Amino acid sequence: MSIDKTFKGDLNASSQGEMLSAMTPSQGSAGYVAIEQVIGELEGKKGSFVLQHFGTMDKGQDSLILNVIPDSGTNELEGLTGSMKIRIENGVHHYDFQYTL
Repeated sequence: MSIDKTFKGDLNASSQGEMLSAMTPSQGSAGYVAIEQVIGELEGKKGSFVLQHFGTMDKGQDSLILNVIPDSGTNELEGLTGSMKIRIENGVHHYDFQYTL
């Protein structure tokens, strides 16, 4: 599945990527991996970076690792490290980005 997102806030960017997922016969159990390239501005600094996703759901209990790939930052985002957590509120995805530049 293709990923095509827009981020607004401290991170004003768009992203594109690819996701592979697997569902199971058990309701609420699944897994996915993805690679996503983000291009835009982080706190006004321009550049790009790549996110790596690794997610599992075990009967509705989810676990997600969503990290910036080391050394993937370009231009003013060179040296960026960090991770994201996803919050879903009323069907809307929100991303909490913990990072260091």
